[in-house]
Amino acid sequence: MQLAELLKDWPCTVKGGSIRVEVLGLEDYAQQVKEGDLFVVRKGNKEDGLKYVDIAIDNGAVGVVIEDEKLLDSLKLSVPLIWVPNSLKFMSYCAAKLNRFPADAMQVIAITGTNGKTTVSHFIGQLLHALHKNVIVIGTNGLFINGEEVKLNYEHLTTLQPKHLHRILKIAVQRGVQYVVLEASSMGLAKHRLDDCSIDYGVFLNLAEDHIEDHGSYEKYKASKQILATLASKLVLNGDDSFCRTVGLQAKKPKVYFGLGNRVDFQLQLLAEGLHCSTVCLQSNKGQKVFTIPFVGEHHLQNAIAAITTTTELGFEIEKVCQAAEKLHLPKGRLESIENDLNLSIFIDYAHTEAALRAVLKTLKKTTERNLIVVFSCGGDRDKHKRIKMGAVASKYADYIYLTMDNPRSEDPEVINAQIAAGFLANQKYEMVLDRGEAIETAIRNAKEGDTILIAGKGHETTQIIGAKQIRFSDFECVKSVLEKSLSDQKE
Repeated sequence: MQLAELLKDWPCTVKGGSIRVEVLGLEDYAQQVKEGDLFVVRKGNKEDGLKYVDIAIDNGAVGVVIEDEKLLDSLKLSVPLIWVPNSLKFMSYCAAKLNRFPADAMQVIAITGTNGKTTVSHFIGQLLHALHKNVIVIGTNGLFINGEEVKLNYEHLTTLQPKHLHRILKIAVQRGVQYVVLEASSMGLAKHRLDDCSIDYGVFLNLAEDHIEDHGSYEKYKASKQILATLASKLVLNGDDSFCRTVGLQAKKPKVYFGLGNRVDFQLQLLAEGLHCSTVCLQSNKGQKVFTIPFVGEHHLQNAIAAITTTTELGFEIEKVCQAAEKLHLPKGRLESIENDLNLSIFIDYAHTEAALRAVLKTLKKTTERNLIVVFSCGGDRDKHKRIKMGAVASKYADYIYLTMDNPRSEDPEVINAQIAAGFLANQKYEMVLDRGEAIETAIRNAKEGDTILIAGKGHETTQIIGAKQIRFSDFECVKSVLEKSLSDQKE
């Protein structure tokens, strides 16, 4: 696409070079610029892209985009210099246009919430696939088309950068995908990553304190979430959550409410709860249905009704949606049970917020035969205010706690754990084992038959960030290794 065509509907000023040059792509990392790319200068948290303009041009950039208007006179380049009022908004528009607005060819469902985004997005994907539709799910766990993971080269973020997102959506269209289900993080929304994504349904799950330091305040975090209500054509809202209710009251567009309580359009009532499944009754103006879902716990009921409501609103028969819901399964790293020969109940879960940890522990406490043991910590350089609260939640339910490391980054993990322990009850039994692998092994080796072990915080993740280094580490691989060693020790 020629630069002139790309820019014709966007406010900008162009200086130097030719607007007839062919633009093939978009890039904001100079080292990754390829021949034919536009290079967008951005000011990051640590470095300014302006320092790398020469590298971008040497790598083949056919134009440079800036948002500092003063640079129009000071920068002398061999390629067109383009000023735009907001480089992040431009990147969203430019990526969509270069890929011929692929989202327009599909139905797009975007999900936001402090907790549950990944689970609900995968639930919706599973329901649509069971209803014989082609669907792509994009989010924290990666890319999945009809439930199968797709390996592509892109930066793994909860909400993808536009330069990757629209390229992936174009591939999805080529593969016959009809529905897109994606996670809309607060940061992704605030940075305009979904501005040109033609969102049909915006799903609001909940709001709790998280990412406060990233946004500057709780109010700014809340405002970032609310952006989805302006982008989506229709809203699906959790009627049990006060924030979601407020969003619904303020938004002047079609909306529907789901929940476990009253005053909702789709209500899920728990009739009976077994060890691993729940019999529920769905009531709505589209009918009533009694069925069983293969989960226990209030948070999973909330996730299930969010997915069922959204899928039904897409136009599918409620009876068929409920039938499909009986075969739902959790995505990787979400209360995932690890089989073992030690008669232990071992679970790995991504829970890294106060609300998520409470929900998981509350569920496990109901089914634990003996002691509930928790291995966890909190991330460094993130949301320090939640540490004491997570400590209090863990202490309320856990019989024994192992404090360890969970991406401490530049912080001292001992300090992080001391802040968590400040929330413990006075009689709480715990110990600090900083090496996460050692903490997991100690928890498993010290556990007795009938105990339940929850390894929380990292879920599907495969790295540990210590200082500036990313070290390969997986809770799943660690547990598997410990179990193999235990089995080997028993044979000797």
